[in-house]
Amino acid sequence: MQIYLPIAEVSVNAFLLLGLGGLVGILSGMFGVGGGFLMTPLLFFIGIPPAVAVATEANQIVAASFSGALAHFRRKTLDLWMGLILLAGGLVGATAGVQVFAALKAVGQVDLLVRVCYVVFLGIIGSLMFIESARAVSRSRRKTQPRRKLHQHSWIHGLPFKVKFRTSGLYISAIPPLLVGALVGLLAAIMGVGGGFIMVPAMIYLLGMPTKVVIGTSLFQITFVTAFTTIMHAHTNQTVDVALAFLLFIGGVVGAQIGARLGVKLQAEQLRIILSMLVLGVCGKLAFDLLVQPAELYSIGTQ
Repeated sequence: MQIYLPIAEVSVNAFLLLGLGGLVGILSGMFGVGGGFLMTPLLFFIGIPPAVAVATEANQIVAASFSGALAHFRRKTLDLWMGLILLAGGLVGATAGVQVFAALKAVGQVDLLVRVCYVVFLGIIGSLMFIESARAVSRSRRKTQPRRKLHQHSWIHGLPFKVKFRTSGLYISAIPPLLVGALVGLLAAIMGVGGGFIMVPAMIYLLGMPTKVVIGTSLFQITFVTAFTTIMHAHTNQTVDVALAFLLFIGGVVGAQIGARLGVKLQAEQLRIILSMLVLGVCGKLAFDLLVQPAELYSIGTQ
C-alpha cells in the first residue's frame, strides 16, 4: 500500500515503513540503542531526503526508546540518577546541534555532512566495539579475566563534583556523564540518531557501569533527548514528516518489547559483537554510496 509523505515529497510502501520501525524497535530493546544509526541510512536507501530522515527519525526513536526504557524500569535495571545527569548534558548538545544543522541546511550542505558523519562515526565505533567484543568472547572461552577491572580507579575518579550512583554502584564525578550526554545530544540533532552506539560503550568502558543497567539507562536518556530534538527540528527547520513518523512509531513500540525479551536471553559479549557487526555493515553501505558514481550525475531542485 503506497502512501504519500508530504514533507519528504515521495511515495513509499506503508508496510515497508512499519517493518523498518519494528526492526529498529527490536534493536532498541536488545542493545539499548535508539536504532537511528540503522534506520536513518535505511530511509536514505528508500529515497527519503537526508534532512527529513534525520529530523523524523528522531521522533521514531522516542517511541522505541520509551517502550524499551519502560520495560527495563519494571525490571529495576535503570539508573535514574545517572540518566538525569546524562539527560542534562544531552539537552545542551541537542540545542547546539540543531543550530549547526539549520546553518548547513541554509547553504545546502547538510546532506553531505550527514552522510560523512555516519561513515566516520560508525566506522570508528563499530571497529572499536568489534575488537573489544571479540577479545571479551575469546577471554570467556579461555575462562580468563581481563587485566583491567571494571571498578579500578582511573583519572575519572580524581575529578571534582562526585556523585553516588546507587543503582550502578559507582561514586564518580558528574562531569564525564555530562560530557557524554552532550556529545550524544549533538549527534542526535545532526545525524538523527539516539546516540546509543556511542553512549553504551562509554557507559561501560569509560564510566564503569554494570552492563545490566547500561541498556535501560541509555534508553531513558535517549527518549527525552530525541523528543527535545524533534521539537527543535520541527520549529527551526520544518523537516519533520508526521505521516512517516507515525508509521515508524507504531512499528518501533511493538519491536522494542520483543527486543527487550530477546536481549535477556543473550550474553553481554554476544550482544556487543552482533551490534558492532551491524554498525560496520551500515557504515560499509554508506561509504560505498558516497564513492560510487551515481546513476544521475545532475539533478534540478529549488532552494
